[in-house]
Amino acid sequence: MILTIIQKTMEKLTRKIPNLHPKFFWDFRFDSIDWDGGYKMVIARIVERGGQHQIDEIVRFYGREKVIKAVREEISFLPNYAIEDAIKFFPELKKEEMHCYLNRKDKPYHWI
Repeated sequence: MILTIIQKTMEKLTRKIPNLHPKFFWDFRFDSIDWDGGYKMVIARIVERGGQHQIDEIVRFYGREKVIKAVREEISFLPNYAIEDAIKFFPELKKEEMHCYLNRKDKPYHWI
């Protein structure tokens, strides 16, 4: 039991972070990002501002299913261009199934 707890703690301490440039997270302390707990923020940020290399990296880090599930069901907001990019990155996604699209399809957003 104690050995299992120690092993899990060591895995968390030695787990690598995704190979993403800190510029994508300019408003966070990069060394303090909770990569597991904040996965929705990380995925949304990369879908919105990253390119194919960054998408490949979050897929490597989180797994394709988790990334697709987050984009489809869990991320509340992406601008229109990011929704279109997400569909290009992940052709299995459909705009009409994405929570971020359904959440505001009739609501304008003026701050962007």
